[in-house]
Amino acid sequence: MEIRIISREMIKPSSPTTHHRRTHKLSLLDQLAPDNYFTTIIFYSQAYKNTSKTSDHLKKSLSKTLTHYYPLAGRVKDSFSIDCDDYGVAFIEANIGSYMSDVLKQSEVTDLLEQLLPCAPNPQKLSVDDTIVGVQVNYFECGGIALGFCFRHSILDATAAANFVKSWAKVACGGGDDINDVIFDYTSIFPPQDLSDLSKAIYKENYAPSSADSITKRFMFDGKKVAALKEKISNGPCLDRPPTRFEAATALIWGAVIAAKRETGAIHDFTSPRHVAKVSVNLQKRINPPLPQHCMGNIYQVTFANYPVEKTIDYNSLAGRLHESIAMMNDLYARKLNGGGGFLNYLKNLAERRSNKINVFGFSGWCKLPFYEADFGWGKPLRVSTATKLNNFAVLLDSCDGEGIEAWVGLSTQDMAKFQQDPNIIAYASFSPTIL
Repeated sequence: MEIRIISREMIKPSSPTTHHRRTHKLSLLDQLAPDNYFTTIIFYSQAYKNTSKTSDHLKKSLSKTLTHYYPLAGRVKDSFSIDCDDYGVAFIEANIGSYMSDVLKQSEVTDLLEQLLPCAPNPQKLSVDDTIVGVQVNYFECGGIALGFCFRHSILDATAAANFVKSWAKVACGGGDDINDVIFDYTSIFPPQDLSDLSKAIYKENYAPSSADSITKRFMFDGKKVAALKEKISNGPCLDRPPTRFEAATALIWGAVIAAKRETGAIHDFTSPRHVAKVSVNLQKRINPPLPQHCMGNIYQVTFANYPVEKTIDYNSLAGRLHESIAMMNDLYARKLNGGGGFLNYLKNLAERRSNKINVFGFSGWCKLPFYEADFGWGKPLRVSTATKLNNFAVLLDSCDGEGIEAWVGLSTQDMAKFQQDPNIIAYASFSPTIL
């Protein structure tokens, strides 16, 4: 695929950030998040006729949006704060010498997808001058546009990122007057802590970077298959209600991962007799009172579901354990995270899990996030995807109809070969998804 960069610039807020807003405080949850980029690519069909006018409109509307999200245009000062100095958001324009369909049919994260991003998705270490948000507008020969994003995870999570993109789209269409409560001080609920001695341990536990031996592939579960999977998993004693789409797909993937690792012998040297699913859970509506819907920052925490190494794989049981671990993430849990040294106990728990060499596989669910509501005047997205190479990790997103699930799964090459051959993956997932 031929790609030609047209321009690079920094987009600043349309109104300068006032002095009393110059410092944005980071919460404990921001400190616990990994300081790297997570990525999103949003595809639009037949979106432009004139690249110059389209880019100009995007830049002006982004500048207006940043007056509401002004910390995103700042720079990370230290582990406690952002200097809201209007440094800007990186904005890149690129012409793509191929059709969008050539990219949409890709079922593996490769250098091709990464070329649609404004920055390297897996840098070894970010500096204070690295942009908090980067955008690349990719113009395809067919008239389609792909917006590639890099979001600095220590500043915002996927929920905040999706709301930011949706807000930008509203401003681009002449709206956005109702954008409010974006900047919220989480430090009153999750006060920051000095974690300098534990930063490396936190980073390793919260994010599984790719390795030379890992491969990341896309698996599509259409709406009918997801409905059938939910019905199948519901038949058993471990659930008191049908699983959600996310719980059902996560249980299926986790079970196939366990089976693959058993077959490849990846768990023979582990001293702890259990598999662990590490699941990121949005706390926004679980805190009492609920936090504002569009506020910026990290408002998630991870929970752990355990499964005995030698236990027969039962999907009803897997879904039940996932449901129980997610349900425990309530207001009481969130408050305990900071009370009586709770966050220290949390960190010790992470260290213990790593030292015991437990077989951990991570899940991040982006289902029901409003990425597909981001209409810049071109209609709703054709597809929303990620382009991050993963290892022992999966990201689950909605399909374009909101009924199915697109899962990006990262495993070692050996484990992936077995994972793809799992009978349940074959029964419910598509390996070569259609473009639409």
